[in-house]
Amino acid sequence: QVQLVESGGGLVQAGGSLRLSCAASGRASGTLAMGWFRQAPGKEREFVAAINWSGGSTYYTDSVKGRFTISRDNAKNTMYLQMNSLKPEDTAVYYCASGTVYNRDQTRFASWGQGTQVTVSS
Repeated sequence: QVQLVESGGGLVQAGGSLRLSCAASGRASGTLAMGWFRQAPGKEREFVAAINWSGGSTYYTDSVKGRFTISRDNAKNTMYLQMNSLKPEDTAVYYCASGTVYNRDQTRFASWGQGTQVTVSS
């Protein structure tokens, strides 16, 4: 079982930046594919970005391409999401997740963090 803890959320003005972190612990945490998802009020949780076990492959949803960057440091068992040029529509609770398959399907991710709130004001 992998335990995940997100941090780094907060309130930022449109155009600003935030960096989210996801600290992983537990069995084989460094070998798993990981991803970020988000859920805005009144909406379903959606995929944001994913990264494979080595960090050599990444995938983004279209709405964040060119603005968000996912990365990981396996020595620290930590994944990051650098978010630049934030927009009000990026406001959501952001969750990190880990799984055994590099993909965007949230049903394939077995472990989830508790979420961190990101609020972007206009």
